[in-house]
Amino acid sequence: MSRPAAAAAAALLLILAAAGGAAAKTTIEPCASADSCTALLGYTLYADMKASEVAALFRADPAALLAANALDFASPGAANRILPAGLPLRVPTRCACNDGVRKSVSVRYSARPADTLATVADVVFAGLASADQIRNANELAEDDPDALLDAGQMLVIPVPCVCFNSTDNNLPAVYLSYVVRVGDTVESIAGSHATTVTDLTNVNAMGSPIVAPGDILAIPLPACASTFPNFASDYGLLVANGTYALTAGNCVECSCGPGSLDLYCTPASLAATCSSMQCSNSSLMLGNVTAQATSGGCSVSSCSYGGLVNGSIVTSLSSGLQPTCPGPHQSPPLMEPSTAASHDSFLPPSPAPGPGEAGGAIPGSSEPGGSTNSAGSLSQAPLVHQLHQTILILSLVSYLHM
Repeated sequence: MSRPAAAAAAALLLILAAAGGAAAKTTIEPCASADSCTALLGYTLYADMKASEVAALFRADPAALLAANALDFASPGAANRILPAGLPLRVPTRCACNDGVRKSVSVRYSARPADTLATVADVVFAGLASADQIRNANELAEDDPDALLDAGQMLVIPVPCVCFNSTDNNLPAVYLSYVVRVGDTVESIAGSHATTVTDLTNVNAMGSPIVAPGDILAIPLPACASTFPNFASDYGLLVANGTYALTAGNCVECSCGPGSLDLYCTPASLAATCSSMQCSNSSLMLGNVTAQATSGGCSVSSCSYGGLVNGSIVTSLSSGLQPTCPGPHQSPPLMEPSTAASHDSFLPPSPAPGPGEAGGAIPGSSEPGGSTNSAGSLSQAPLVHQLHQTILILSLVSYLHM
């Protein structure tokens, strides 16, 4: 997005935390329309978990979760792959407009024995939502955040996200909600996400490039944008550079990069039945490219993806003369998750999300923890110190071993 637009739309609002007077910051995007966009949630695993368990926690598809992180999503048993504690992931979500601000409200969580609002917020969801935000979203009484929840109690978990027109400096971008960790600086965050300090400070309307653990920043990631018609089911598909996305009922996989920011889609091998992916009046299948050198250049024909319309996969045949023949397409490499992260599991992962729709209504009509204005909205996000979080975890460990 442009610098002035970012400064006007985003608001980093400082809230005094209950413990130690520390300030936590969250970037919020005001909105008024009913549209939604592709967004990513930065999530660090609190325990060893299967890919399917992480996906269930956020009501995501396991294969889509793996694809968004360029992890092998097509091999047999991929959903049951164990991901190590401490692994940072990008969780795909739909970012909707709710109560005048952008957020994802599709996540549901069933409380387990020993859960408190504090541990659900700070441990299970790794700081993406605060205890106060969860309390307000569920219209709970003003209880101690360390008080035990009723086992099986279903909670709405509101998590922050932004769209900013899915652009950054007039280029396609998908926005990642990133929880600042101990040791992070704006410089290190920018360097690890292929952006600049200037861009981060402008997008997040920061007066100075200073962050603290618990802050939630909106990070623009370069992306490949689709050009599907607005009546396509997957209209607005965005794929972050270096990753994949699944669409058309997992019949089609689309990738971005590494050589260019042009969306490239091919048949996926995950769905049992799919509509035809052959371009009409051609022998080419989706993703196929032919090149023939001629005296005037190179004659290139390609079969590309045009979106999912009325349950059918739309393909488009294009032909033209190029100065030179293109080389083989290079897709982003699929990686295996690191096993170097800590394997200590303080909590048994057993998320049990309930039904919910992206962009659905939250009980109550006010923004959790604050109010809305033309520049942004207050969002209480108390910063829990490392010592406090350690005490919470040790308390849970003690409880689980009673």
